[in-house]
Amino acid sequence: MKLNGDKDWLVYLLKCSDKSLYCGVTKDLEARIFKHNTGTASKYTRSRLPVELVAVRKDLTKTEAFKLEYQIKKLPVQSKITTLGNENYKK
Repeated sequence: MKLNGDKDWLVYLLKCSDKSLYCGVTKDLEARIFKHNTGTASKYTRSRLPVELVAVRKDLTKTEAFKLEYQIKKLPVQSKITTLGNENYKK
């Protein structure tokens, strides 16, 4: 039985081909990025391929991950990057 507090979720930030950023939540990052790059993960990234991983925050509960995603989506670009821990991002 899985407990609600399992910390196997993560929040990721992708840079799209048009230099925009996309934030998402998943348990399997490799599979999710593959889906983004094949156009089957989200409508937003489908027309902005390829995507590249910019930052990730791991070891979150499902609740923590979705709350963090919600907060990140409201931030300006540079704040999104620093919040997830990649301060070396280049446009």
